[in-house]
Amino acid sequence: MLSKLEALILGIIQGLTEFLPISSTGHLYLGRNLFGLQEAGLLLDTMLHVGTLLAVFVFYKDEFVKMIKNPFSKLTFLLIVGTIPAVVIGLLFKDYFEEISKTGVTIGWEFLVTGLFLWIADSAKNGYKKMDDISYTDAFIIGSFQAAAIFPAISRSGFTIVAALWRKLDRETAAYFSFLLSTPAIAGAVVLQSMDLFGGAGEEISLSALIVGIASSALFGYVAVKWMIGFLKKHSLKPFAIYVWILGFAVLFFQFTGKF
Repeated sequence: MLSKLEALILGIIQGLTEFLPISSTGHLYLGRNLFGLQEAGLLLDTMLHVGTLLAVFVFYKDEFVKMIKNPFSKLTFLLIVGTIPAVVIGLLFKDYFEEISKTGVTIGWEFLVTGLFLWIADSAKNGYKKMDDISYTDAFIIGSFQAAAIFPAISRSGFTIVAALWRKLDRETAAYFSFLLSTPAIAGAVVLQSMDLFGGAGEEISLSALIVGIASSALFGYVAVKWMIGFLKKHSLKPFAIYVWILGFAVLFFQFTGKF
């Protein structure tokens, strides 16, 4: 059974890596292997995503209050348009990508791809668009990059920030919109996983361990969102690219030598 310490560590991993551009799914896969929990995952995954969902709801509470008061605002439709690609890809290829996630056979290469995109995007000229300047075309393209993060070690936040920078959003706005767009994606993942749980795909985890996992995921997710938006205003994405390159090569090495 999952211990509270393991739940705490996995919650921290989920909270930080959901919003840092280094892939939460890839890191959780590695974390489970570290603890020998390869088969115990769906209930824990769902609850950890609930934690990060709580984090973005709290951070963006003012925006969500505005959308509730004015459900037909431009921001509401930007989020809808930006979410469409992920919904389409997720529904069409759900079983295929779930199988890839279970085996982890491609995650080394996916870490390398994430690093490449981060490095290239960071070299682009600074953008000028603020939240009010984001078009529906921008939202759809950024959402299409989000859909690519259905691969387990492709970073959702990394790819959406990359796309936003290429669409000439300024660096702070790129991170801000990326994390806001994550809300329907994370909520959708929670709904789909919950449906699987009701179908009998859950596993035995103590209530106390779940609470620890949710709390740590929410707390560190909130910290990561706030820190990353401020960080990107003045700093480069290249350290994250170097990190995932190192991680990707390490995974490939251990896979090649049969130790992983």
